[in-house]
Amino acid sequence: MKKQILLYGVLLGLLIVLLKFFEYKFIIRDYAFEIYAGLIALIFAILGIWLGLKLTRKKEVIVVKEILKEVVKEIVVDKSQPFVLNEKKLTELGLTQREHEILSLIAKGHSNKEIADKLFISLNTIKTHSSRLFEKLGVNRRTQAVQKGKELRIIP
Repeated sequence: MKKQILLYGVLLGLLIVLLKFFEYKFIIRDYAFEIYAGLIALIFAILGIWLGLKLTRKKEVIVVKEILKEVVKEIVVDKSQPFVLNEKKLTELGLTQREHEILSLIAKGHSNKEIADKLFISLNTIKTHSSRLFEKLGVNRRTQAVQKGKELRIIP
């Protein structure tokens, strides 16, 4: 910005020197007002165009998209052996009986409303239990909770 102001000042200084030089000529003496007015109009027109372009220029916007790729592990469960609940992990995680029951129903594919109807509790209570369950398991989604529950052998 300082360079532009300095350049503008230098150009105006050169213009004044140029006008003083032509002031002594006959053409300038006869038509001095018209030439000065034309030059001033030209300067202001150029300055107006430059300023208009500078102020109305669209600012560059950088858009950053972050795409998370989730690696889905395949859980191999031996179906020939019966399911054995891992009580130790259940206790370590601090899951309540109700949270374990809700996790089992989520694994069976029930929605929150279906779970609430089945357990005779409100939908908000199911949401609260689910969020606490997700916190304890360290997951963000229902599918992740089921996957982690199967890995830890707390649900069949």
